[in-house]
Amino acid sequence: MSQFTEEIKKKVVKQHIQDGRTIASLSAEYGASKAAISNWVHNYREECQTNDEAKNEYELMQEVRKLRQQLEEAEKENRFLKKAAAFFAKEID
Repeated sequence: MSQFTEEIKKKVVKQHIQDGRTIASLSAEYGASKAAISNWVHNYREECQTNDEAKNEYELMQEVRKLRQQLEEAEKENRFLKKAAAFFAKEID
């Protein structure tokens, strides 16, 4: 019997899919083998093929990950533009 509950497995899978965590980092954090985590992710993706609720949840996780990446990029661009504006403001004075 597995020492990991379905709730923990789902949490690990979500962190991998939605948050972009690597299997290696999740393995180190939770003490599960990389193969086990890889199987959990694989099984979840297979479940999404037949279960509409799981498929919708999977799509939402992917969308959240994509939006977080876009936000991070926009914040990076914003920081750059603020530095550039400050630089040019000094040059004008």
